[in-house]
Amino acid sequence: MELKAKWMGIPWNWTEEMDSTNEWAKRDAKNGAPSGAVYIADSQTQGKGRIGRRWETPKGSSLALSLLLRPDFEAEHAPMLTLVMGMAACMAIEKITGLTAEIKWPNDVVINKKKTTGILTEMGMSEGKISYVVVGIGINLNMESFPEELAYKATSLKIECGHEINRDEIAAALLFYFEQYYEKFEQTHNLGFLIEEYNNHLVNRGKEVLIKEKDGEYTGISRGINDKGELLVEKKDGNCVEIFSGEVSVRGLYGYV
Repeated sequence: MELKAKWMGIPWNWTEEMDSTNEWAKRDAKNGAPSGAVYIADSQTQGKGRIGRRWETPKGSSLALSLLLRPDFEAEHAPMLTLVMGMAACMAIEKITGLTAEIKWPNDVVINKKKTTGILTEMGMSEGKISYVVVGIGINLNMESFPEELAYKATSLKIECGHEINRDEIAAALLFYFEQYYEKFEQTHNLGFLIEEYNNHLVNRGKEVLIKEKDGEYTGISRGINDKGELLVEKKDGNCVEIFSGEVSVRGLYGYV
C-alpha cells in the first residue's frame, strides 16, 4: 500500500537551508498559506525544540518538517496535536524501518531508550481564535555518530537499522498517518480514539517518572494518558494526578537512572 496523504503536504515546500521550518511556516501562515502546507529544509541554522532548546539539523542528516494547520476548534485543544504527531511519527518510523518506536510523553520519540525525534507545536491567535497551528518535527535520519555529550541519549534511524533512510519516504508516511489521526481529532477534539494505541507505545507507562514543576519535584508511576493528552501519574500516596505541562523525566531514559 502506498502511503500517500490526500491533502496534507499541499503545497510541499522544500529548501536547502532555512533558519527554522517552524518560523518559515509561521511567516507563510501570515501570508495566507493554506491548511496542510508542509515546509521541509535540508538544514536549519536556528532549529528549535521545546522550552527554547536548540535542535541541531546538519545538512543531509535529518527530516526537519513543519506542518501548517488552520483548525476550527478552541485554542485549549491545540497542544494535543503534539501527541497526535508523536503517534504518527511512531507509525511512520515503524512502517519504513521495521524498528520499534516508543513515545516519551509529551514530545519525543525514542528507539532503544534513545531520542530520535522531537516535536514542537506553536500557535498563532487572532481575535481570541486560532489563526494557525504549526506542528514541527525533527527526526534524526542518517547521522552516523553524535558528540560525546549527546551519544548516551540520542540516536538516528540509520544507527538503529544499519542502513540509510530515504527522507521522502519517511515524510510521506508521516503525513499519511498524521492526516488520518488529525481528521478524527477534528471531529472529537480529544484523544479518546487514540488512547489505547498511544499508551501501547508509551515508554513511560508503568514506570517511575520524575515530575519537575515550578514548586518542586516528586516521583510517581506513569499510568498512561487520558483523552485530554494529560499524563496520569500515581503518586506514592495512591492519588493519581494529571500532568499537563512541566518537565517530565523518566527513569532509564536520558541519564535519569
